[in-house]
Order: sequence, then structure tokens, then C-alpha cells
Amino acid sequence: MSEERLKEFKENYKTSYLAGRFEQLKKQEEELLEMNKDESLQSMVEEELKTLREEINTAWNQMENIVKEEETEDKFPNEIILEVRAGTGGEEAALFAWQLARMYERYAQKVGWQFKNVYESKSPLDGYKEAAFEVTGQDVYKKLRFETGVHRVQRIPATEKSGRLHTSTSSVVILPIVKKSKIVINPVDLEMEFSRSGGAGGQNVNKVETAVRLIHKPTGIDVRCTSERSQQKNREKALAILSAKLQVLQDEEEAKKESGNRKGQIGTGNRNEKIRTYNFPQDRVTDHRIKESWHNLPAILEGGIEDIVDLLQTKEHGEVVDQD
Repeated sequence: MSEERLKEFKENYKTSYLAGRFEQLKKQEEELLEMNKDESLQSMVEEELKTLREEINTAWNQMENIVKEEETEDKFPNEIILEVRAGTGGEEAALFAWQLARMYERYAQKVGWQFKNVYESKSPLDGYKEAAFEVTGQDVYKKLRFETGVHRVQRIPATEKSGRLHTSTSSVVILPIVKKSKIVINPVDLEMEFSRSGGAGGQNVNKVETAVRLIHKPTGIDVRCTSERSQQKNREKALAILSAKLQVLQDEEEAKKESGNRKGQIGTGNRNEKIRTYNFPQDRVTDHRIKESWHNLPAILEGGIEDIVDLLQTKEHGEVVDQD
């Protein structure tokens, strides 16, 4: 029960009330200890001291638990941005990106998360060239953090007349949205553009320039947000996404430096890492990091990924995973 730790509790709005209560109890303890010097009062004071110290310990433990919960939420926030982007394979890759987005949306519905479109750019056949979604709910980052990487699909496209098997890719990025971001963005480094939002949302959406595009000049990162009705809210969300992207870049750099000490981790978490193959002819999904496969591909693409998600979490601190 250090003074330094107590100071931290007093500065935290979630524990400041308990910290004040703790100080009151400690003052009462001092008064009782003074009274305890009187031998005639010792038997009574000892009993009160016992009860008081239990209250002191309870208050301290409550503050510790609140801070631990905060730290856990910082590490595993309950809000993410899920991005999908078509890779190699043209229109087929865009259709697969759309299918992956729908898979995660179906899964989110199953577990009771909210799934909201932030931005989308569609291909001629209504696939996704790129799209971003806000997903909020209990343990959302904890469960989906291993989905970042390149997803590969092997199938005969509906547009393929010769019946030839195609291999296409789409990438997924999971961006945790933390409440206390360590990333500082200099306004001078930002280029901001506004435009009219398309799609559903009422007449006002198309009359007012509510859509926001941010460009981070030092890195070239481009963030768009069209989901909110006001320009201000879209700008705030775009800034939060940009912070998350910059944090991911920083984490990737740190991971490269520590690449020799990655035992037990599932992959690098790098956006360019090939993590999974969806093989339609063999009705099979294979995760290359843990060398595990699952069948019933149609059910998986309809959101039945709980077995995959759960096994990845179980394996997180398990064996060394192949990175090839």
C-alpha cells in the first residue's frame, strides 16, 4: 500500500472516491492506535482495529481490481475497426473480400456484437475493393485479433467459363480502438478532405459534405469515414482509426526487432502474412499458423468461425507456430 500507488488511485476518476474513503479509514486507524496505548481500552480497540483493517484491505483491493480491469481493457479493448481489402485476383478477390466481411458480420450477430459499416468501396460486381467496419462488444479484440493477415481462396469463379480453379487473396486487418492512445498526431501532418456521403442515410447525407478523408503525410496512410451523419463525428472516428493504424505500424516495427523472441506466439500479426486458405473443391479451411483444418466451408462463411477463433486463443501460448 505505497503512497505512490495511492496517488495513482486518487488521480484516476474511477478510483478517486475509494481513495478518499481509504484515507479516511487510515486516519481512523491512526486514532485507534493512539487509543490503544491506554491499557484500559486495548480489548475494545483491538476488536475495532480488526474490523477497520478489513475495510482498509477491501477498499485497497477494490481499487486494484478496477485498475486491473482498465489495464485489461487497454490491452483487449471492446471496440475494433475491421478492414477487408481485395488482393490478387481482380473481381474474384473483391467478391471474396465481401464474403469475408459478411462472415465476420454473421459471427458478430451470433455473439451479440454490434457491426457497423464505416466505409466501403465496391467493385463492378458488388464485391469490396476495400471496406471498414466498426465492431463493438465484449472481448471483440481478444477474439478477433488473430484474423489479421492474408486470406486465400481457391475455387472456380462463377464467371469462369472453362471451369479452371482460381486462387485469389484478400487481406483482413483488425485495429483495436483504445481509449488512451499513446499515439500523438501532429495536425501539420494531416491533410483533410470532405465530400458528400453516398448510400443510405436520408436526404441530408447527399446534400452536406459529411464524408471525411484523412491523409497522414509522413506515412501516406489514407483513412475514410462516411458512417456518421455529421462531419465532426466522421472526423473524430477517422482520427481514432488513424491512431489505431499508426499504433499497428509501431507494433509491427517493435515485433521485427523482437522477432527472435516470439516463441508461443501465433504468427507475426503482420498484415502481409498468409494465414488461412479457403479451399472450395475440398470443402476445407486451413489455418497455416497452427496447421489445423476445418470442413463445412458454407457454414464457416455464414459466421461459423467459433471453433477457429477458440482454437487460436487456446494455441496462443502453446507451441511454436510455423511462419512459412
